[in-house]
Amino acid sequence: MANIKSSEKDIRRTKRRNAANSQNRNRLRTQAKKILKAIHDGEKESLKGLYSEYASLLDKAANTNLIHSKNADRKKSRMALRIHRQAAGA
Repeated sequence: MANIKSSEKDIRRTKRRNAANSQNRNRLRTQAKKILKAIHDGEKESLKGLYSEYASLLDKAANTNLIHSKNADRKKSRMALRIHRQAAGA
């Protein structure tokens, strides 16, 4: 346990940040799963909106250093490829 006031504050701050970060990470994963499910089910109409929201979440995560910006770009690119493959295949 911390003995210094600033250390105690750091611990509280870390808990808050950790909670927010894990919530945002879960949002990213959930959105990716929604897109993959829509691709699997062949729901072309909803894909554009879902992808737009996913890209936005990734950009926000990259801006807050939750993930690296190149990681966000890679995830957006690969998801877009999956969507386009599904659209071309069907």
